[in-house]
Amino acid sequence: MSIDSVGYGMEYHDQLGLSRERFADLSEQFHDDSYAGRDYRRLPDYRKAVEKGTVLFAGTVVRGFPKIPRCLVLDEGIPQHFDREIAVEEKLNGYNVRVARIEGDVLAFTRSGIVCPFTTHKVQALVDCERFFEQHPDRMLCGEMIGPENPYTTADCYDVDSVAFRAFDIRDRVSGESLPVRDRREACEDLGIPQVDLFGIYNPSEAVEETPEIVDDLDSRGREGIVMKTVGGGQQLKYTTSAANQGDLAFAFGLPFDYGRAFSFRRLIREGFQSVEFGDSEAERRERAHGVGESLLLPMVDAIEAVEEGERLGERHTVRAEPRVVDALLEHLRKQSLTLDIERDRQVEGQRVLTFSKRIQRSTDKIDTYLDGTIVTE
Repeated sequence: MSIDSVGYGMEYHDQLGLSRERFADLSEQFHDDSYAGRDYRRLPDYRKAVEKGTVLFAGTVVRGFPKIPRCLVLDEGIPQHFDREIAVEEKLNGYNVRVARIEGDVLAFTRSGIVCPFTTHKVQALVDCERFFEQHPDRMLCGEMIGPENPYTTADCYDVDSVAFRAFDIRDRVSGESLPVRDRREACEDLGIPQVDLFGIYNPSEAVEETPEIVDDLDSRGREGIVMKTVGGGQQLKYTTSAANQGDLAFAFGLPFDYGRAFSFRRLIREGFQSVEFGDSEAERRERAHGVGESLLLPMVDAIEAVEEGERLGERHTVRAEPRVVDALLEHLRKQSLTLDIERDRQVEGQRVLTFSKRIQRSTDKIDTYLDGTIVTE
């Protein structure tokens, strides 16, 4: 596919709002990919003025989802970032999906712009996509896939048996402009599309008062956090719970040589600022410290012992779908250069239920080397 392909009377650089020269430089950063025999190009990383996951497909652009800034202190961060009414919605712990219709086909794109066959199938089974695109032909439906049976995340803190979709945005497919929050929520409700919880619409000073209690409640239920956005949909800000921070740390230290220091340090910093802002008592602060310490040490010890016993470390997932969909997913993941270990494969009521592990080699090899007595130079 030529990167100069056109659609809607505009070349790609016009659709992205870039000069031809600037787009020519940017085009070198796009990666070639394909889905069902159709070629497309995707941007795997953020670049100035163009979002990560932006896709060039069949002459049109599918905009990536913008990176949402984070605040560490709600009391100061909210009034500095917002000067008008904002909606506070739940931030879910799953994986980000954009659903778009290209040349009549409904496709689900992951955050990095990859068309996922499993997610494409599941979204169409969970959402009336045809009705949505009849009413919004030039928009994309943005949401989170959650639940224990998916190939990308492992969180299991929702009342979902397998996998579910929750909408959090409706955007113009080319420009990325959001539908205002009230209009989006009304559209999803009318179409029967499940969506993230809305805690309320507040002015900034009200949000400063209300959000700590919302975060505390989410934290007590092991949930991820909140996203605050202007009701027009233009500005966004996120904040995560202690449960999410410590869950991330536990995941990272279960694969201690595969996640960088920056990943862990950012989450430790979030815990420190939250402890101060939320006014932890001495007992509460010690309880938080205990939780952080367990998140660091226990998964790492489990990983070391597993390797010592001859196991290979990996990210374990279970998926449930029609056999052809699971076959397509396995082919898709292997195409991403992932090594998969199949742990359990069974049929349940016509569905294939597959548990597999994405092999994580670096942590396995490093731990094995140190167990063999390799000296650490620091």
